[in-house]
Amino acid sequence: MLKTRMIGGAAILAVTVVCVLGGGYAVFGYVAALSLIGMYELYKANGIEKTLPAAAAYIGAVVFELFMLFHVTNGPLMAIAIGVLLIMAVYVFTFPKYKADQIFCACTGLAYIVVLMSFIYYVRNMSDGLFLVPLVYICAWGNDTFAYFTGRKLGKHKMSPILSPKKSIEGLIGGIAGAALLGLIYGLIFGSKLPSLTLPAISCCIIGAGGALLAVIGDLAASAVKRDTGIKDYGWLIPGHGGVLDRFDSILYTGPAVYILAMFIQALNV
Repeated sequence: MLKTRMIGGAAILAVTVVCVLGGGYAVFGYVAALSLIGMYELYKANGIEKTLPAAAAYIGAVVFELFMLFHVTNGPLMAIAIGVLLIMAVYVFTFPKYKADQIFCACTGLAYIVVLMSFIYYVRNMSDGLFLVPLVYICAWGNDTFAYFTGRKLGKHKMSPILSPKKSIEGLIGGIAGAALLGLIYGLIFGSKLPSLTLPAISCCIIGAGGALLAVIGDLAASAVKRDTGIKDYGWLIPGHGGVLDRFDSILYTGPAVYILAMFIQALNV
């Protein structure tokens, strides 16, 4: 199992490095694929993956991705509106075939998966995007690593006994501190490549800590959905890890965190 997990982790890391650092169509394809697969996994967990509301949401997602790729003014906002309008049209014209929770789950897939995942693309397209985008993964996977080892060594106080019994407050603190430290080191090494940040080491440290905090929420949110729906994993695509949402649940939150914090820090530098 450990070997399979290591192979699966290495494979997804390799794909991530090639696509995200490559930029352009590579990162677009990467984000679009993760978004659509993630939507399918969420819908499957809730039993609506092959329904008309899901189909309407998929259409909205494809429109969103195309508008994003071609930089259509207010395109993503319009795409979400199109998707929601289509989903609600299905609800109305097929009533009472689908229940309200199924309809709102379909709408949630657009906001929770497609919109949040798109921030990988937006971070990559920022002025220093090539060197900002690794922070998305440092926040998430750095937090996971430090939280795991800190929790194993020092964990005594349960953070969320019902939702995630193995997570501890000590692990939470260790994960955030570890991600902040990794951000600081990253900023010290690549600070010259981040001219938009006046104090890159400190800025990356702040981004690391802020992103790690949201990564915890992302992880717990995905766990909450799994507990509510009674599934162990979202899928099987990544050997030893499960589905896209099992591996990228934190990334959904760290992408927006890095983008927003970087924009805020840049604004303060003006």
